[in-house]
Amino acid sequence: MLLGNVETLLQPFANGLGLYYLFLAAMNAVCALYLWRRKDEPGQAIFWVLVSMVFVIMAPLAMSGNPEWMPTLPKWIVSMSMLLSGKTGAVFYSLGTTAALVILYLGRRFFVQPMVAWAMLNIALFGMGLAVTVTAGAGETQTLPFMGIVTKPDNVPIVALVFLLGYFTWLATAKAVKNDDRLRQGLPPLEKLDNEKVLVWPDLVYTEMICMIAVTALLLVWGIVLKAPLEYASSPVLTPNPSKAPWYFLGLQEMLVYFDPWYAGVVLPSLVIFGLMAIPFLDFNKAGNGYYTINERKFSYLVFQFGFLELWVTLIILGTFLRGPNWNFFGPFETWDAHKVDVLTNVDLSQYFWVGWLHTALPRAAPDAGAASQFLTILYREAPGIILVLLYFIVLPPLLATTVFRKMFVKMGFVRYMLMVMLFLLMLTLPIKMVLRWTVNLKYIISIPEYFLNF
Repeated sequence: MLLGNVETLLQPFANGLGLYYLFLAAMNAVCALYLWRRKDEPGQAIFWVLVSMVFVIMAPLAMSGNPEWMPTLPKWIVSMSMLLSGKTGAVFYSLGTTAALVILYLGRRFFVQPMVAWAMLNIALFGMGLAVTVTAGAGETQTLPFMGIVTKPDNVPIVALVFLLGYFTWLATAKAVKNDDRLRQGLPPLEKLDNEKVLVWPDLVYTEMICMIAVTALLLVWGIVLKAPLEYASSPVLTPNPSKAPWYFLGLQEMLVYFDPWYAGVVLPSLVIFGLMAIPFLDFNKAGNGYYTINERKFSYLVFQFGFLELWVTLIILGTFLRGPNWNFFGPFETWDAHKVDVLTNVDLSQYFWVGWLHTALPRAAPDAGAASQFLTILYREAPGIILVLLYFIVLPPLLATTVFRKMFVKMGFVRYMLMVMLFLLMLTLPIKMVLRWTVNLKYIISIPEYFLNF
């Protein structure tokens, strides 16, 4: 974590931040030139020229290294970011990301407009530039929390991947919206208009060779500019805090917080692989093959986007930027204090039921009772959780088949429907368990430590 007084902290990054603003200025100047020369949109071109000039003015202010001149986020935004700290941070983060995805989906026709997307990209890049100068603490113990996170060599590719993922998600959505409009008008999708035959040699091979050279050059520059994120030699007396998995396993590490290793580390990943393998068998809707569309495959689209973006990508972002020492939640502008204690009293459902609601002790078998008697006592103790799980997996499928999924049940048949709905319900166990942990401190719905079986 970067530590010192504010002048000492900001000076090494001042020139880089100034170049960053100059890059944003050049980026918007090129956009303005494109709008003026190619699109004949002088009004929009003038607007982006003005935006470019703003970034040009900000560049020397950032290069000065003077904290009083360097642009930074308003204090009220920094204060609001503290909502992401502590136990309530997970709730706000989960609700916020879900609400953002819902808004983006419902307003997709607006957000896929190129100038709207370009404005959102500028806001994101501008906000990141302002965020890196936010300091925490006082005197010689000031820190740059956000700067320390995003400039860490491990996290630089993650920041880049977030923007790349946003771009490709926008691109696919824009094509899908255009195709939906064309199909509504009785026109073929855009992919049908561009069905020219392309040969592997020389077209594909040349393209792959150019990409290979470009990626090699990028990796060389990357290796020169950024230091390798090497840590100290492995030692049992020196454990990193926080100890984080590689970025592609951070979602799995987050799931381990809410489930036992056998479920989060084995069952859920296996179900993801099995579910992907089962898609060709489950897919009864032949529309949308070979072209982008949303309206013709709404259920498939929403399930995939929710599973991928909300239950995987946002968990990676959460683990990278908001999980700090002791795996506590920290705001993006909060110093990672290893001594911070976030008191969590996690309680099993059986404790809620017997102790909290019935005001009695948990059922226990006599010390000299046989194995059968002890097993029956465990089942009796965990009966509330077992009943809830059975209702969830046995009652919900036929209930959904007669209501929400009625048309799907008719088209898919019993076997394919049951396979689909069971995979769907198993996927939902993750957000359900996360919300229950964050709101009512529920640890396990079924807790049988005697047999290492917890759910």
